[in-house]
Amino acid sequence: MTKKPWGGRFAKETDASVEAFTASVHFDRRLAPFDIDGSIAHCRMLARQNIISAADADKIVRGLRAIGREIANGTFPFRPEYEDIHMNIERRLIEKIGTVGGKLHTARSRNDQVALDTRLYLRHEIDTVDNLLRDLMLALVRKARDEVDVIMPGFTHLQIAQPVPFAHHLLAYCEMFARDRERLSDCARRVNRMPLGSGALSGTSFEIDRRYVAEALGFQAVTQNSMDAVSDRDYLIEFLAAASLIMMHLSRFCEELILWTSEPFSFVEIGDAYCTGSSIMPQKKNPDVPELIRGKTGRVYGHLMALLTTLKGLPLAYNRDLQEDKEPLFDAVDTLKGSLTVFTGMLQGLTVRAEQMEAVAAKGFSTATDFADYLVRKGLPFRRAHEVTGAVVRFCIESGRDLPTVRLDEFQGFHPDIDEDVYEVIDPRRSVSARNIPGGTAPSRVRRRLREMERSLTRPSREKRTAKPKGR
Repeated sequence: MTKKPWGGRFAKETDASVEAFTASVHFDRRLAPFDIDGSIAHCRMLARQNIISAADADKIVRGLRAIGREIANGTFPFRPEYEDIHMNIERRLIEKIGTVGGKLHTARSRNDQVALDTRLYLRHEIDTVDNLLRDLMLALVRKARDEVDVIMPGFTHLQIAQPVPFAHHLLAYCEMFARDRERLSDCARRVNRMPLGSGALSGTSFEIDRRYVAEALGFQAVTQNSMDAVSDRDYLIEFLAAASLIMMHLSRFCEELILWTSEPFSFVEIGDAYCTGSSIMPQKKNPDVPELIRGKTGRVYGHLMALLTTLKGLPLAYNRDLQEDKEPLFDAVDTLKGSLTVFTGMLQGLTVRAEQMEAVAAKGFSTATDFADYLVRKGLPFRRAHEVTGAVVRFCIESGRDLPTVRLDEFQGFHPDIDEDVYEVIDPRRSVSARNIPGGTAPSRVRRRLREMERSLTRPSREKRTAKPKGR
Protein backbone atom coordinates (compact mmCIF):
# COMPACT_ATOMS: atom_id res chain seq x y z
CA MET A 1 0.00 0.00 0.00
CA THR A 2 1.02 3.58 -0.65
CA LYS A 3 1.22 5.05 2.82
CA LYS A 4 -1.29 7.88 3.18
CA PRO A 5 -0.99 10.59 5.81
CA TRP A 6 -4.45 9.56 7.02
CA GLY A 7 -4.01 5.82 6.38
CA GLY A 8 -3.73 4.56 9.95
CA ARG A 9 -7.37 3.53 10.28
CA PHE A 10 -7.64 1.99 6.78
CA ALA A 11 -6.98 -1.68 6.00
CA LYS A 12 -7.29 -1.56 2.20
CA GLU A 13 -5.52 0.41 -0.47
CA THR A 14 -7.37 3.27 -2.16
CA ASP A 15 -8.79 2.25 -5.51
CA ALA A 16 -6.77 3.64 -8.40
CA SER A 17 -9.82 5.36 -9.89
CA VAL A 18 -10.49 7.08 -6.56
CA GLU A 19 -6.89 8.27 -6.38
CA ALA A 20 -7.17 9.75 -9.85
CA PHE A 21 -10.60 11.25 -9.14
CA THR A 22 -9.65 12.92 -5.86
CA ALA A 23 -6.13 14.10 -6.70
CA SER A 24 -5.69 17.86 -7.06
CA VAL A 25 -1.93 18.28 -7.28
CA HIS A 26 -2.13 18.65 -11.07
CA PHE A 27 -3.83 22.02 -10.59
CA ASP A 28 -3.17 23.15 -7.00
CA ARG A 29 0.59 22.96 -7.49
CA ARG A 30 0.50 26.67 -8.30
CA LEU A 31 -0.10 27.21 -4.58
CA ALA A 32 3.34 25.78 -3.82
CA PRO A 33 5.24 29.02 -3.10
CA PHE A 34 2.43 30.23 -0.85
CA ASP A 35 2.25 26.86 0.91
CA ILE A 36 5.96 27.09 1.62
CA ASP A 37 5.70 30.67 2.90
CA GLY A 38 2.85 29.67 5.20
CA SER A 39 4.70 26.58 6.41
CA ILE A 40 7.84 28.57 7.22
CA ALA A 41 5.86 31.11 9.23
CA HIS A 42 3.98 28.30 11.02
CA CYS A 43 7.24 26.49 11.79
CA ARG A 44 8.87 29.61 13.21
CA MET A 45 5.84 30.17 15.40
CA LEU A 46 5.95 26.56 16.70
CA ALA A 47 9.56 27.07 17.77
CA ARG A 48 8.81 30.49 19.27
CA GLN A 49 6.08 28.90 21.37
CA ASN A 50 8.37 26.01 22.39
CA ILE A 51 6.07 23.49 20.71
CA ILE A 52 9.03 22.23 18.66
CA SER A 53 12.71 22.92 19.24
CA ALA A 54 14.59 25.72 17.53
CA ALA A 55 16.98 23.18 16.02
CA ASP A 56 14.11 21.21 14.50
CA ALA A 57 12.56 24.42 13.20
CA ASP A 58 15.82 25.46 11.51
CA LYS A 59 16.10 22.05 9.87
CA ILE A 60 12.49 22.20 8.65
CA VAL A 61 12.90 25.72 7.26
CA ARG A 62 16.07 24.75 5.40
CA GLY A 63 14.24 21.75 3.95
CA LEU A 64 11.27 23.87 2.89
CA ARG A 65 13.52 26.39 1.18
CA ALA A 66 15.30 23.59 -0.67
CA ILE A 67 11.92 22.26 -1.81
CA GLY A 68 11.00 25.75 -2.97
CA ARG A 69 14.11 25.79 -5.15
CA GLU A 70 13.22 22.37 -6.57
CA ILE A 71 9.75 23.61 -7.50
CA ALA A 72 11.12 26.80 -9.04
CA ASN A 73 13.69 24.81 -11.05
CA GLY A 74 11.16 22.24 -12.24
CA THR A 75 12.86 19.28 -10.52
CA PHE A 76 10.29 18.64 -7.78
CA PRO A 77 8.83 15.08 -8.01
CA PHE A 78 5.06 15.74 -7.96
CA ARG A 79 3.25 12.51 -7.06
CA PRO A 80 -0.53 12.19 -7.60
CA GLU A 81 -0.85 9.49 -4.96
CA TYR A 82 -0.10 12.15 -2.34
CA GLU A 83 -3.27 13.92 -3.50
CA ASP A 84 -2.46 17.62 -3.20
CA ILE A 85 0.35 20.12 -3.06
CA HIS A 86 0.34 20.18 0.74
CA MET A 87 0.97 16.46 1.16
CA ASN A 88 3.46 16.43 -1.72
CA ILE A 89 5.54 19.09 0.01
CA GLU A 90 5.25 17.43 3.41
CA ARG A 91 6.25 14.01 2.06
CA ARG A 92 9.18 15.50 0.18
CA LEU A 93 10.25 17.31 3.35
CA ILE A 94 10.29 14.03 5.27
CA GLU A 95 12.27 12.39 2.47
CA LYS A 96 14.85 15.17 2.65
CA ILE A 97 15.25 15.72 6.41
CA GLY A 98 13.79 12.60 8.00
CA THR A 99 11.04 12.15 10.55
CA VAL A 100 11.53 15.63 12.00
CA GLY A 101 9.69 16.85 8.93
CA GLY A 102 6.55 15.27 10.35
CA LYS A 103 6.57 17.85 13.14
CA LEU A 104 5.67 20.64 10.73
CA HIS A 105 1.99 19.68 10.69
CA THR A 106 1.66 20.10 14.45
CA ALA A 107 -1.28 22.38 15.38
CA ARG A 108 -2.66 22.69 11.86
CA SER A 109 -4.87 20.81 9.42
CA ARG A 110 -4.99 20.73 5.67
CA ASN A 111 -8.31 22.54 6.09
CA ASP A 112 -6.80 25.72 7.52
CA GLN A 113 -3.66 25.23 5.48
CA VAL A 114 -5.47 25.38 2.14
CA ALA A 115 -7.55 28.33 3.35
CA LEU A 116 -4.27 30.12 4.12
CA ASP A 117 -2.71 29.24 0.77
CA THR A 118 -5.68 30.44 -1.30
CA ARG A 119 -5.75 33.71 0.62
CA LEU A 120 -2.03 34.26 0.07
CA TYR A 121 -2.39 33.37 -3.60
CA LEU A 122 -5.42 35.59 -4.15
CA ARG A 123 -3.88 38.52 -2.29
CA HIS A 124 -0.93 38.35 -4.66
CA GLU A 125 -3.11 38.06 -7.76
CA ILE A 126 -5.34 40.96 -6.72
CA ASP A 127 -2.28 43.19 -6.74
CA THR A 128 -1.30 41.86 -10.16
CA VAL A 129 -4.78 42.50 -11.58
CA ASP A 130 -4.84 45.96 -10.02
CA ASN A 131 -1.57 46.83 -11.76
CA LEU A 132 -2.94 45.56 -15.08
CA LEU A 133 -6.05 47.70 -14.64
CA ARG A 134 -3.89 50.71 -13.90
CA ASP A 135 -1.87 50.06 -17.08
CA LEU A 136 -5.08 49.84 -19.09
CA MET A 137 -6.42 53.06 -17.62
CA LEU A 138 -3.16 54.84 -18.42
CA ALA A 139 -3.39 53.59 -22.01
CA LEU A 140 -6.95 54.91 -22.20
CA VAL A 141 -5.97 58.29 -20.78
CA ARG A 142 -3.06 58.64 -23.16
CA LYS A 143 -5.16 57.64 -26.17
CA ALA A 144 -7.81 60.15 -25.06
CA ARG A 145 -5.19 62.87 -24.68
CA ASP A 146 -3.82 62.15 -28.17
CA GLU A 147 -7.33 62.38 -29.68
CA VAL A 148 -8.75 65.02 -27.35
CA ASP A 149 -10.16 67.21 -30.15
CA VAL A 150 -11.94 64.40 -32.03
CA ILE A 151 -15.75 64.49 -32.07
CA MET A 152 -17.73 61.28 -32.53
CA PRO A 153 -21.41 60.36 -32.51
CA GLY A 154 -22.77 59.25 -29.18
CA PHE A 155 -25.40 56.52 -29.35
CA THR A 156 -28.43 55.36 -27.44
CA HIS A 157 -30.24 52.24 -28.64
CA LEU A 158 -27.33 52.10 -31.15
CA GLN A 159 -28.93 55.08 -32.89
CA ILE A 160 -27.09 58.39 -33.31
CA ALA A 161 -28.06 60.51 -30.33
CA GLN A 162 -25.74 63.46 -29.66
CA PRO A 163 -22.14 64.39 -30.55
CA VAL A 164 -19.54 63.69 -27.87
CA PRO A 165 -15.75 63.94 -27.66
CA PHE A 166 -14.01 60.64 -28.38
CA ALA A 167 -11.89 61.35 -25.29
CA HIS A 168 -15.07 61.60 -23.19
CA HIS A 169 -16.13 58.18 -24.48
CA LEU A 170 -12.78 56.65 -23.51
CA LEU A 171 -12.90 58.29 -20.10
CA ALA A 172 -16.27 56.63 -19.48
CA TYR A 173 -14.42 53.31 -19.46
CA CYS A 174 -11.74 54.79 -17.22
CA GLU A 175 -14.46 55.53 -14.66
CA MET A 176 -15.69 51.93 -14.90
CA PHE A 177 -12.21 50.48 -14.44
CA ALA A 178 -11.57 52.88 -11.53
CA ARG A 179 -14.61 51.41 -9.77
CA ASP A 180 -13.31 47.94 -10.58
CA ARG A 181 -10.08 48.81 -8.78
CA GLU A 182 -12.08 50.06 -5.81
CA ARG A 183 -13.95 46.74 -5.68
CA LEU A 184 -10.70 44.79 -5.80
CA SER A 185 -9.26 46.91 -3.00
CA ASP A 186 -12.33 46.33 -0.89
CA CYS A 187 -12.25 42.60 -1.62
CA ALA A 188 -8.58 42.48 -0.63
CA ARG A 189 -9.42 43.71 2.88
CA ARG A 190 -11.50 40.59 3.47
CA VAL A 191 -9.00 38.30 1.77
CA ASN A 192 -6.25 39.64 4.01
CA ARG A 193 -7.33 37.79 7.16
CA MET A 194 -5.22 34.92 8.42
CA PRO A 195 -7.05 31.57 8.94
CA LEU A 196 -4.17 29.36 10.09
CA GLY A 197 -4.79 28.08 13.60
CA SER A 198 -8.39 27.14 12.86
CA GLY A 199 -7.37 23.50 12.53
CA ALA A 200 -9.82 21.09 10.97
CA LEU A 201 -12.77 23.07 12.34
CA SER A 202 -12.30 23.79 16.06
CA GLY A 203 -8.87 25.32 16.43
CA THR A 204 -6.09 23.61 18.34
CA SER A 205 -5.22 22.78 21.94
CA PHE A 206 -1.63 23.92 21.43
CA GLU A 207 -0.81 27.42 22.65
CA ILE A 208 -0.03 28.89 19.26
CA ASP A 209 0.46 32.56 18.44
CA ARG A 210 -1.81 33.32 15.49
CA ARG A 211 -0.99 37.02 15.46
CA TYR A 212 2.71 36.27 15.09
CA VAL A 213 1.98 34.17 12.00
CA ALA A 214 -0.34 36.85 10.64
CA GLU A 215 2.34 39.52 11.05
CA ALA A 216 5.01 37.28 9.51
CA LEU A 217 2.82 36.73 6.44
CA GLY A 218 1.66 40.34 6.11
CA PHE A 219 -1.96 39.77 7.12
CA GLN A 220 -3.92 42.62 8.65
CA ALA A 221 -5.99 40.46 10.99
CA VAL A 222 -6.79 36.89 12.01
CA THR A 223 -10.10 35.15 11.41
CA GLN A 224 -12.42 35.08 14.44
CA ASN A 225 -14.29 31.78 14.05
CA SER A 226 -12.53 28.52 13.29
CA MET A 227 -15.53 26.89 11.60
CA ASP A 228 -16.12 29.87 9.34
CA ALA A 229 -12.43 30.15 8.48
CA VAL A 230 -12.11 26.62 7.07
CA SER A 231 -15.52 26.22 5.47
CA ASP A 232 -16.40 29.44 3.66
CA ARG A 233 -15.03 30.69 0.38
CA ASP A 234 -16.95 33.93 0.13
CA TYR A 235 -13.70 35.83 -0.38
CA LEU A 236 -13.14 33.80 -3.55
CA ILE A 237 -16.71 34.40 -4.68
CA GLU A 238 -16.29 38.11 -4.04
CA PHE A 239 -13.18 38.16 -6.20
CA LEU A 240 -14.94 36.21 -8.97
CA ALA A 241 -17.79 38.73 -8.84
CA ALA A 242 -15.30 41.59 -9.16
CA ALA A 243 -13.54 39.73 -11.98
CA SER A 244 -16.88 39.24 -13.74
CA LEU A 245 -17.55 42.97 -13.60
CA ILE A 246 -14.12 43.75 -15.03
CA MET A 247 -14.70 41.28 -17.85
CA MET A 248 -18.15 42.77 -18.46
CA HIS A 249 -16.62 46.22 -18.86
CA LEU A 250 -13.96 44.84 -21.18
CA SER A 251 -16.61 43.00 -23.17
CA ARG A 252 -18.70 46.14 -23.67
CA PHE A 253 -15.65 47.97 -24.96
CA CYS A 254 -14.82 45.01 -27.19
CA GLU A 255 -18.32 45.06 -28.65
CA GLU A 256 -17.86 48.72 -29.55
CA LEU A 257 -14.47 48.07 -31.14
CA ILE A 258 -15.97 45.27 -33.20
CA LEU A 259 -18.68 47.63 -34.41
CA TRP A 260 -16.31 50.53 -34.96
CA THR A 261 -13.94 48.43 -37.10
CA SER A 262 -16.74 47.22 -39.38
CA GLU A 263 -17.09 48.90 -42.77
CA PRO A 264 -20.38 50.75 -42.03
CA PHE A 265 -18.64 52.51 -39.11
CA SER A 266 -14.91 52.58 -39.99
CA PHE A 267 -14.22 54.69 -36.89
CA VAL A 268 -11.02 52.88 -35.88
CA GLU A 269 -8.55 50.32 -37.13
CA ILE A 270 -6.97 47.69 -34.90
CA GLY A 271 -3.27 47.06 -35.54
CA ASP A 272 -2.32 44.05 -37.63
CA ALA A 273 -0.60 42.44 -34.63
CA TYR A 274 -3.97 42.11 -32.89
CA CYS A 275 -6.06 40.82 -35.81
CA THR A 276 -6.23 37.66 -37.89
CA GLY A 277 -7.29 36.87 -41.44
CA SER A 278 -9.58 34.44 -43.19
CA SER A 279 -8.51 31.09 -44.60
CA ILE A 280 -10.68 31.65 -47.69
CA MET A 281 -11.32 35.41 -48.01
CA PRO A 282 -7.98 37.17 -48.54
CA GLN A 283 -9.34 40.66 -47.93
CA LYS A 284 -10.51 39.98 -44.37
CA LYS A 285 -9.02 41.55 -41.25
CA ASN A 286 -10.92 40.09 -38.33
CA PRO A 287 -11.08 41.61 -34.82
CA ASP A 288 -10.42 38.27 -33.15
CA VAL A 289 -8.90 39.70 -29.96
CA PRO A 290 -11.97 41.70 -28.90
CA GLU A 291 -14.21 38.82 -30.03
CA LEU A 292 -12.30 36.36 -27.84
CA ILE A 293 -12.37 38.68 -24.83
CA ARG A 294 -16.11 39.06 -25.36
CA GLY A 295 -16.42 35.28 -25.45
CA LYS A 296 -14.19 34.66 -22.43
CA THR A 297 -16.39 36.96 -20.35
CA GLY A 298 -19.00 34.20 -20.19
CA ARG A 299 -16.30 31.82 -19.03
CA VAL A 300 -15.55 33.97 -15.98
CA TYR A 301 -19.28 34.37 -15.30
CA GLY A 302 -19.51 30.58 -15.34
CA HIS A 303 -16.77 30.24 -12.73
CA LEU A 304 -18.65 32.63 -10.44
CA MET A 305 -21.84 30.60 -10.79
CA ALA A 306 -19.97 27.33 -10.33
CA LEU A 307 -18.50 28.37 -6.99
CA LEU A 308 -21.76 29.89 -5.79
CA THR A 309 -23.44 26.58 -6.60
CA THR A 310 -20.73 24.58 -4.83
CA LEU A 311 -21.14 26.57 -1.64
CA LYS A 312 -24.91 26.87 -1.54
CA GLY A 313 -25.65 23.45 -0.04
CA LEU A 314 -22.64 22.79 2.19
CA PRO A 315 -23.17 22.25 5.93
CA LEU A 316 -20.48 23.44 8.31
CA ALA A 317 -17.62 22.85 8.42
CA TYR A 318 -15.19 21.56 5.76
CA ASN A 319 -16.44 19.32 2.95
CA ARG A 320 -14.42 17.86 0.10
CA ASP A 321 -16.66 19.74 -2.35
CA LEU A 322 -14.46 22.73 -1.53
CA GLN A 323 -11.69 21.19 -3.62
CA GLU A 324 -13.77 22.52 -6.52
CA ASP A 325 -12.92 26.11 -5.58
CA LYS A 326 -9.45 26.19 -7.12
CA GLU A 327 -9.87 25.40 -10.80
CA PRO A 328 -12.55 28.09 -11.27
CA LEU A 329 -10.40 30.57 -9.35
CA PHE A 330 -7.20 29.77 -11.22
CA ASP A 331 -8.81 29.85 -14.64
CA ALA A 332 -10.66 33.09 -13.88
CA VAL A 333 -7.40 34.72 -12.76
CA ASP A 334 -5.59 33.53 -15.89
CA THR A 335 -8.43 34.62 -18.17
CA LEU A 336 -8.70 38.04 -16.54
CA LYS A 337 -4.97 38.75 -16.61
CA GLY A 338 -4.64 37.58 -20.20
CA SER A 339 -7.61 39.67 -21.32
CA LEU A 340 -6.34 42.83 -19.62
CA THR A 341 -2.84 42.38 -21.01
CA VAL A 342 -3.86 41.82 -24.62
CA PHE A 343 -6.55 44.53 -24.53
CA THR A 344 -4.06 47.14 -23.32
CA GLY A 345 -1.63 46.23 -26.10
CA MET A 346 -4.40 46.37 -28.69
CA LEU A 347 -5.57 49.76 -27.45
CA GLN A 348 -2.11 51.28 -27.68
CA GLY A 349 -1.92 50.41 -31.39
CA LEU A 350 -5.43 51.60 -32.23
CA THR A 351 -5.74 54.00 -35.17
CA VAL A 352 -8.53 56.57 -34.84
CA ARG A 353 -10.21 57.77 -38.04
CA ALA A 354 -11.18 61.23 -36.83
CA GLU A 355 -12.65 62.50 -40.10
CA GLN A 356 -15.02 59.56 -40.38
CA MET A 357 -16.11 59.91 -36.76
CA GLU A 358 -16.82 63.60 -37.15
CA ALA A 359 -18.64 63.13 -40.44
CA VAL A 360 -21.01 60.63 -38.84
CA ALA A 361 -21.38 62.83 -35.74
CA ALA A 362 -22.92 65.48 -37.97
CA LYS A 363 -25.55 63.07 -39.28
CA GLY A 364 -28.69 61.62 -37.77
CA PHE A 365 -29.92 64.96 -36.44
CA SER A 366 -27.46 64.63 -33.56
CA THR A 367 -27.96 68.27 -32.54
CA ALA A 368 -31.77 68.11 -32.44
CA THR A 369 -31.71 68.31 -28.64
CA ASP A 370 -29.65 71.50 -28.89
CA PHE A 371 -32.27 72.91 -31.25
CA ALA A 372 -35.02 72.06 -28.73
CA ASP A 373 -33.01 73.74 -25.94
CA TYR A 374 -32.59 76.77 -28.20
CA LEU A 375 -36.38 77.04 -28.50
CA VAL A 376 -36.73 76.75 -24.72
CA ARG A 377 -34.41 79.74 -24.36
CA LYS A 378 -36.73 81.56 -26.75
CA GLY A 379 -39.51 81.05 -24.24
CA LEU A 380 -41.19 77.81 -25.34
CA PRO A 381 -42.02 75.15 -22.74
CA PHE A 382 -39.77 72.16 -23.28
CA ARG A 383 -42.59 69.85 -24.37
CA ARG A 384 -43.66 72.38 -27.02
CA ALA A 385 -40.04 72.82 -28.09
CA HIS A 386 -39.72 69.04 -28.35
CA GLU A 387 -42.79 68.93 -30.57
CA VAL A 388 -41.55 71.69 -32.87
CA THR A 389 -38.13 70.05 -33.16
CA GLY A 390 -39.75 66.73 -34.01
CA ALA A 391 -41.69 68.45 -36.79
CA VAL A 392 -38.49 69.97 -38.18
CA VAL A 393 -36.78 66.58 -38.12
CA ARG A 394 -39.73 65.00 -39.93
CA PHE A 395 -39.52 67.76 -42.54
CA CYS A 396 -35.82 67.00 -43.03
CA ILE A 397 -36.42 63.27 -43.33
CA GLU A 398 -39.17 63.75 -45.91
CA SER A 399 -37.03 66.15 -47.94
CA GLY A 400 -33.80 64.14 -47.57
CA ARG A 401 -31.90 66.89 -45.74
CA ASP A 402 -29.98 67.50 -42.51
CA LEU A 403 -30.63 70.26 -39.99
CA PRO A 404 -27.81 72.59 -41.15
CA THR A 405 -29.28 72.66 -44.71
CA VAL A 406 -32.67 74.04 -43.59
CA ARG A 407 -33.01 77.68 -44.66
CA LEU A 408 -33.85 80.36 -42.07
CA ASP A 409 -37.24 81.06 -43.64
CA GLU A 410 -38.03 77.35 -43.46
CA PHE A 411 -37.05 77.29 -39.79
CA GLN A 412 -39.22 80.32 -39.13
CA GLY A 413 -42.15 78.53 -40.70
CA PHE A 414 -42.04 76.26 -37.64
CA HIS A 415 -41.55 79.12 -35.18
CA PRO A 416 -41.13 82.82 -35.91
CA ASP A 417 -38.59 83.51 -33.15
CA ILE A 418 -35.88 81.40 -34.77
CA ASP A 419 -32.94 83.62 -35.82
CA GLU A 420 -29.61 83.27 -37.63
CA ASP A 421 -27.94 82.18 -34.41
CA VAL A 422 -29.68 78.82 -34.71
CA TYR A 423 -26.90 77.64 -37.06
CA GLU A 424 -24.34 78.04 -34.30
CA VAL A 425 -26.48 75.99 -31.95
CA ILE A 426 -26.81 73.03 -34.32
CA ASP A 427 -23.07 72.79 -35.02
CA PRO A 428 -21.71 69.54 -33.42
CA ARG A 429 -18.67 71.22 -31.86
CA ARG A 430 -20.80 73.96 -30.34
CA SER A 431 -23.12 71.25 -29.06
CA VAL A 432 -20.24 69.53 -27.30
CA SER A 433 -18.89 72.79 -25.86
CA ALA A 434 -22.30 73.85 -24.55
CA ARG A 435 -22.38 71.06 -21.96
CA ASN A 436 -20.03 72.79 -19.56
CA ILE A 437 -21.01 71.11 -16.31
CA PRO A 438 -19.18 68.62 -14.09
CA GLY A 439 -19.16 65.34 -15.97
CA GLY A 440 -20.18 67.07 -19.21
CA THR A 441 -18.63 67.05 -22.67
CA ALA A 442 -17.20 70.57 -22.84
CA PRO A 443 -13.51 70.37 -23.88
CA SER A 444 -12.38 72.15 -20.72
CA ARG A 445 -14.22 69.60 -18.58
CA VAL A 446 -12.81 66.67 -20.52
CA ARG A 447 -9.26 68.01 -20.33
CA ARG A 448 -9.62 68.63 -16.61
CA ARG A 449 -10.79 65.07 -16.00
CA LEU A 450 -7.96 63.76 -18.16
CA ARG A 451 -5.44 65.62 -16.01
CA GLU A 452 -7.06 64.39 -12.79
CA MET A 453 -7.11 60.81 -13.99
CA GLU A 454 -3.53 60.89 -15.22
CA ARG A 455 -2.30 62.39 -11.94
CA SER A 456 -4.10 59.71 -9.93
CA LEU A 457 -2.59 56.96 -12.06
CA THR A 458 0.99 58.23 -12.16
CA ARG A 459 1.47 59.35 -8.57
CA PRO A 460 3.75 57.07 -6.47
CA SER A 461 1.89 53.88 -5.63
CA ARG A 462 0.85 53.25 -2.09
CA GLU A 463 2.26 50.17 -0.39
CA LYS A 464 0.74 47.07 -1.92
CA ARG A 465 -1.32 44.59 0.05
CA THR A 466 1.21 41.80 -0.51
CA ALA A 467 3.81 42.16 2.20
CA LYS A 468 6.84 39.98 1.66
CA PRO A 469 6.67 37.10 4.15
CA LYS A 470 9.43 37.37 6.70
CA GLY A 471 10.40 33.72 6.42
CA ARG A 472 11.46 33.70 2.77
